[in-house]
Amino acid sequence: MNCSLCSGSTSWFYNFRNMDYYKCGACSSVFLHPKYFLSSDEEKARYEEHNNCVDDKGYQKFVSPIVNAVKERFSIDARGLDFGAGTGPVITKLLSDEGFSLELYDPFFWNNPEVLESTYDFIVCCEVIEHFKDPLKEFKLLRSLLNPGGVLYCMTEVYSEDRDFEKWHYKNDATHVFFYHKDAFKWIKDNLKFSRLDINGRLIELER
Repeated sequence: MNCSLCSGSTSWFYNFRNMDYYKCGACSSVFLHPKYFLSSDEEKARYEEHNNCVDDKGYQKFVSPIVNAVKERFSIDARGLDFGAGTGPVITKLLSDEGFSLELYDPFFWNNPEVLESTYDFIVCCEVIEHFKDPLKEFKLLRSLLNPGGVLYCMTEVYSEDRDFEKWHYKNDATHVFFYHKDAFKWIKDNLKFSRLDINGRLIELER
């Protein structure tokens, strides 16, 4: 089986709850075998369990790295997209309060395909990319939606070899199917022709 991001060769890595995970020998990422993916209905039901209230102060603090990065880089006349906005689009709420304009897209909760026909100065993608069942397809789409010089802001937990995968809470969510190593983001930058990559903890910036 080849990696669903970079097409590198993979090997069996771990079994959790009778589900098999594989590791890519090229980009070093870890991913769930597709035969264990939830159905769309199961996936949506899991997301509906999330208690993502836009007015929750803890939730607002959690997304603050993306909010602050956008505010530092762009003025309010920049056009943004909240991709994978979920049930509580708190980033859009916080940036809108500052005067920014964002469109919302989520295949389950904001299924507005028309917004994918425009381009944007920035895209925010918070706790979304680990859900990508076809990460190469999704990152190609995201790059195509950026204007030249535009920035894709992602937040996720980055996998590394020093993590104890058995104890890593991030894998326990059945909707988390792809865990990116820093080498995976380097591969995305180089192969999808982004001009800049910056990894700062959970915050990843890819500039077109």
